[in-house]
Amino acid sequence: MFRRKSRSQSDDLDEVTDDSGEPGTDSLGGPWDVDEVPDDGVERIDLGSLLVPPTDGTEVRLQVDEQTGQVQSVMLAGEDGALELRAFAAPRNGDLWSEVRPQISADVAQHGGTATERDGRWGVELVCNMQVVMPDGTQGIQPSRIVGVNGTRWLLRGTFLGRPAVETDDAEAWEDALASVVVRRGDHAMPVGDALPLVLPPDAQRTT
Repeated sequence: MFRRKSRSQSDDLDEVTDDSGEPGTDSLGGPWDVDEVPDDGVERIDLGSLLVPPTDGTEVRLQVDEQTGQVQSVMLAGEDGALELRAFAAPRNGDLWSEVRPQISADVAQHGGTATERDGRWGVELVCNMQVVMPDGTQGIQPSRIVGVNGTRWLLRGTFLGRPAVETDDAEAWEDALASVVVRRGDHAMPVGDALPLVLPPDAQRTT
């Protein structure tokens, strides 16, 4: 089920302030805080700060920094697309997603792409088009759709790639996968915007 994918760099959010506040607003219908997860009978894969449900037709891939060995993100990958998951520390009762959206848009523009806002299942999300180099050396466009969910002292960022990024009306199954994710923030203080730690389960450590 697991596949490790190395990467040399992460694109974590910028640090803003330090906060160790109390639980904030609930996220409607999921994603869920670990203290609020419903008794839905789903056996999620424990990756530390994220508990990810297995989904038919996808496999779980872990993106690992090859220099540090740290897991940077989790990806559900299927034939028609993928969903990348990252979780970050956030302040109590805050709206970190509204703060980081302009940062993401500016970064996309700096790299020659475009980012526009649209209303989605969890509120305002970003539709991005990035210029990339194709395997044959030609220039291409990679579409993505970035969703941010403010939770209990955490922000979960989901990035849809492939078909769920462009065919939003047919992306319900992918969005349901995001809605089933559980975030384990922990009680320790962290700078706002720091990535919540992910861990490799034994199954992933035995694969290549």
